[in-house]
Amino acid sequence: MNENSKWSQAIQTKQHEDDRVRVSEWRFAPGSATGWHRHDYDYVVVPMTTGRLLIETKPGEEDFYRDLTAGDPYTGPVGVEHDVINDGDKEIVFIEIELK
Repeated sequence: MNENSKWSQAIQTKQHEDDRVRVSEWRFAPGSATGWHRHDYDYVVVPMTTGRLLIETKPGEEDFYRDLTAGDPYTGPVGVEHDVINDGDKEIVFIEIELK
């Protein structure tokens, strides 16, 4: 179970790692989340499915929804702290590429 017992754990599968990058596939069943985490590296997310994820942020910051379009990547900076949650009714999948 995820740290936040309301959500089950999203599934991370590491696909590749070397001294420059780490590539993971993330699968979010409905009602699953990553759990609170901090990014140690800049990263690129490449959605494999179209959908919407809830992004819970640190206290004092506003939570928001991230709309994903299959094949339309976005980037994030080192230091981001959040929980990524699928509160919808279909599976969401993306590839995360962390730049070491």
